[in-house]
Amino acid sequence: MKNIYAEIVASHHKNLLAILLDPDKLSVEKAIDLIQKINSTPTTHILVGGSSFEGSHLDELIATLKQNTNLPVVLFPGNPGQISNQADGLLFLTLLSGRNPDYLIEHQVNAVPFLKKTELEIISTGYILIESGHETAVQRVTKTQPLDRNNSDYVVQTAQAGELIGNKLIYLEAGSGAQLPVPLEMIQHVKQNITVPLIVGGGIRSQKEIDDAFQAGANMVVIGTAFENDSNFFEPKQSK
Repeated sequence: MKNIYAEIVASHHKNLLAILLDPDKLSVEKAIDLIQKINSTPTTHILVGGSSFEGSHLDELIATLKQNTNLPVVLFPGNPGQISNQADGLLFLTLLSGRNPDYLIEHQVNAVPFLKKTELEIISTGYILIESGHETAVQRVTKTQPLDRNNSDYVVQTAQAGELIGNKLIYLEAGSGAQLPVPLEMIQHVKQNITVPLIVGGGIRSQKEIDDAFQAGANMVVIGTAFENDSNFFEPKQSK
């Protein structure tokens, strides 16, 4: 079994890149072709999940991914219905930026009976949504507001509270399809003031933005929409 968290903690000299796959938008058949493309990219982890999920093919989808890659597959669940023992691990998310009790503790409590039946590596993760230019799926589903992108001090304070609570990871998220990524100054400020690994995602649309996020201090960068829209995202672009 992969020790996912230990590998993240030990990755001081290696940039970790995760591709987020939304099971609501990905069939098992399409996953077979997609995973072959992912295997030829710098990807180090695969995240599977979304704000909501209405399908019934999650187990089959993850099993198919696992059969076709050696990369760790980690669940990124929006609710307890997105738990599958086929995966390697699960980010046990607490929405620190919101005040909806369902996403602070209720969903977590309801997930316990399912999690106890699995062998998943469960990683406590403080999830912080940052304002990104328009309403995201996370806002609509959780009915919470993101934190002000111009108030790094409060975001740092929130991240520090998450670490003190016991979160093993902090995840700064601009949201799926965000117009604007998390500000680089905010990434840097948060990284300088926490001791746990930092994940950054949302609104990242280019290799330069990935590199900039790493330079600012992200241990792991997550892309979803950009790869979803262009599975050749990592291939060299031909000049016109």
